[in-house]
Amino acid sequence: SSQTQITAYCCPGFNAVPDDQSLASCCLSSERLLSCLLVKAQRPSSLAVPAAGEPGLWTSQGDAEVKLRMGESGLAAETPLTVNQMFTLAVERYGDYKALSWKEGEQQKSLTYREYYQSCRTAAKSFMKLGLQRYHGVGILGFNSSEWFIADIGAILAGGFAVGIYTTNSPEACQYVAENCKANIIVVENHKQLQKILQVEDKLPHLKAIIQYKDALKEKRPNLYSWAEFMELGRDEPDEPLDAIISSQKPNQCCSLIYTSGTTGQPKGVMLSHDNITWTALSTSRHVRLKDATLAQEVVVSYLPLSHIAAQMVDMWITMKVGGMTHFAQPDALKGSLVNTLKEARPTAFMGVPRVWEKMQEKMKSVGAKSSTVRRKVAAWAKDVGLQTNLTKMNQCVNIIKLQIYLDLKVRKALGLDRCSKCYTGAAPITKDTLEFFLSLDIPLYELYGMSESSGPHTISSPEAFKLTSCGKEIPGCKTKLHNPDEEGNGEICFWGRHVFMGYLNMPDKTEEALDAEGWLHSGDLGKHDKKGFLFITGRIKELIITAGGENIPPVPIEDAVKEAVPLINNAMLIGDKRKFLSMLLTVKCQVNAESGEPEDELTAEAVEICRKLGSNATKVSEVASGRDRAVHTAIQEGINRVNENATSNAQRIQKWIILDRDFSVTGGELGPTMKLKRPVVAKMYKEQIENFYKELATPTTPDAPLPPK
Repeated sequence: SSQTQITAYCCPGFNAVPDDQSLASCCLSSERLLSCLLVKAQRPSSLAVPAAGEPGLWTSQGDAEVKLRMGESGLAAETPLTVNQMFTLAVERYGDYKALSWKEGEQQKSLTYREYYQSCRTAAKSFMKLGLQRYHGVGILGFNSSEWFIADIGAILAGGFAVGIYTTNSPEACQYVAENCKANIIVVENHKQLQKILQVEDKLPHLKAIIQYKDALKEKRPNLYSWAEFMELGRDEPDEPLDAIISSQKPNQCCSLIYTSGTTGQPKGVMLSHDNITWTALSTSRHVRLKDATLAQEVVVSYLPLSHIAAQMVDMWITMKVGGMTHFAQPDALKGSLVNTLKEARPTAFMGVPRVWEKMQEKMKSVGAKSSTVRRKVAAWAKDVGLQTNLTKMNQCVNIIKLQIYLDLKVRKALGLDRCSKCYTGAAPITKDTLEFFLSLDIPLYELYGMSESSGPHTISSPEAFKLTSCGKEIPGCKTKLHNPDEEGNGEICFWGRHVFMGYLNMPDKTEEALDAEGWLHSGDLGKHDKKGFLFITGRIKELIITAGGENIPPVPIEDAVKEAVPLINNAMLIGDKRKFLSMLLTVKCQVNAESGEPEDELTAEAVEICRKLGSNATKVSEVASGRDRAVHTAIQEGINRVNENATSNAQRIQKWIILDRDFSVTGGELGPTMKLKRPVVAKMYKEQIENFYKELATPTTPDAPLPPK
């Protein structure tokens, strides 16, 4: 783009910087966050509506343009690019490098950058032939694959919106997204996903065609195409109509919609511009120091839901920016096959949500539990040496470097991470226990923090800037402001930068709630900076518990403390909003059905081992739930007592608790697609148990509350 073009949609000279006071706090106490509850009342008033013809910082209209948050120097001043411009630059630089790789049966398949781009152009022509209109959606419902990427980028090149739909969505949830984005075309993975769309097809007036990209079609019907048939449609179409659309696209226009998971109401369509995507890919790749493919090609494994911004940004856009290769996992990756894929692909960078790292940790612990006593002792010693050495390096603020542990645990190789120098965790909170476990194995997990509304990352830890439980520092060209901080420095985390979204599609009111008058994105998260500028998340405003006595309590630190004190616990949810005291719902570690993802009654090997050490013979959840096992009950109470001893006030002590009959899961509805706890859903599901806490009954800690009989 020329400089004259840039000035038409940019916001030059913005100099808002967080004040020094908001950067200067280091205490992690969570007491008295009352001031943070006043955030909305004290925010700058709503965003001003720009003058006619002049783009503003936000919009809720799919066909509108926005003013970009340009900086005067550095990465924030980089020339804006469209997705097509970024892709063509990648083709020029990395044309014959492998871009995508996957396995079909035992056969390895791949596409070079040149082939990948041509496939996206063909898909774009096919979409146009099927009647895709400008600023209308192409819904994509299925597991990660080359076809998913090609459909996504093909939709963007053709002037539509790329719209990922969660594979776990019900037919009604799919209908809402398709209707909201006026989807002309929906691309599904297989017959199972096809059935969801066919159930609601008559309620989708904009829908013109459905494409199935895996497996043979089980039925022939009008406007239903296999992937091969779909690609054939555009194969011989002329280039000119597509090129005309591509050349009319601007970096400050919407090209992609990310739908929030809708834990508190209907999902919102987060509008991301071309610049949101291309600039965030540039800034992030620089921040984490990814290598250019001409020096050494980066490899990532794609397995997290592509309807979520984290997977899309890492697997598609950042990797493209540096000419990396994306290797697709199998659809049953999270049911056990992921490690096999990691061993085959040997990624150089790997992103895992906390549950993935926790599962790896549990697996290694269960294998360790079966080792001989001598082996266990040597392994424990080696891990302790590894943890202490890396903690020392971290506290001295020097690079975390390779530690040659005397015992060759071969852990990295066993996980397929022997080439991986960059392991990331994000999308949900991770416990300190899991972070320390991997650090002891010389696998530091770099936390990243952001949201769909910031095109993914805002802060990322790195070898040069790493502290346990911190989310690191801002990616270049971005700023953080802590709004309305209390005396301990806790305030609402606000973002500024070219990664901040355009607005919510057709939701001006919700957009004005998220963006203040100056254009800062309000995250709804509470956080603080330490003296060195590291960001720590201390809670979420909407999750903040306000007891009947007016005490303000962030639940996550207390829940994490309980999980750390009682290793048997898998999930914990603190209760206490408008209540006289705190109580807690607990679940224990159990086996998960590999096919359905449903939690089972059998305890994990690690949980069984823990029970043995406590003097319990339990092997099932049903044997320990609701206080049925005296030894387990006693151990949990002792762990909670230890947590209570560290409470900053009496109001923050857990008075009652219960072990539920089943663990939380995505299929059960208690967890969202990225394993975030859906608190309102859980509160509703376990309303009876919660109400029982607050009947006038004795608490487990008093002498007149006897333990269950042996």
